[in-house]
Amino acid sequence: MLTMDLLRHGALQGGVKYRGHVDDPLTLEGRSRMDKAWAEIKGNINLIISSPLSRCAEPALDWARQSDIECIIEPRVREMYYGDWEGKTIPEIQQQYPGILEQWRSNPEGMRPPGGESPEELRQRIAEWWTETCIEYDERQILLVSHSGALRMLIAHILAAPIASTRHLEMPYACRSRLSYHNGKNSLLFHNSNPLASE
Repeated sequence: MLTMDLLRHGALQGGVKYRGHVDDPLTLEGRSRMDKAWAEIKGNINLIISSPLSRCAEPALDWARQSDIECIIEPRVREMYYGDWEGKTIPEIQQQYPGILEQWRSNPEGMRPPGGESPEELRQRIAEWWTETCIEYDERQILLVSHSGALRMLIAHILAAPIASTRHLEMPYACRSRLSYHNGKNSLLFHNSNPLASE
């Protein structure tokens, strides 16, 4: 059986924004929360897979070196690309694109941020990656370090749930969840083991 812990990165300098591929650094508290999550599971993990963005890759590479295990940097698990929304706060987007963000946050199916990636495209790349990973790394205990949008979409794929369901999954900073794959069956074992991290 393959098991995979999912870890969202911690809080970032500059506050809450639609960052997508904008590579802002972690706050000290954000990194500390990630380190605490890693400490809980490090004895059980034998492979780390990380988004290439530094808020995920820097801690992941550090942990891999400390534990003498492999860390794979995987572009397909990076965050959704938000196009013209990249780096903007919620009020900035609401001002420049009236009404669109509210619809997006309710149900983004069939939508696309201006110049960005659609949720359908995100789901396709995440699903293809998951299928390949289950074949290549069966029987491994994996940690995936990634982002809110990408991890929500992966969970929706595992549950065979619609894209709209991603809007109902709480994903706080340093949130940890666990998936499994066994004999062709995908399962969500638990979600959000860090419910007090509410930033």
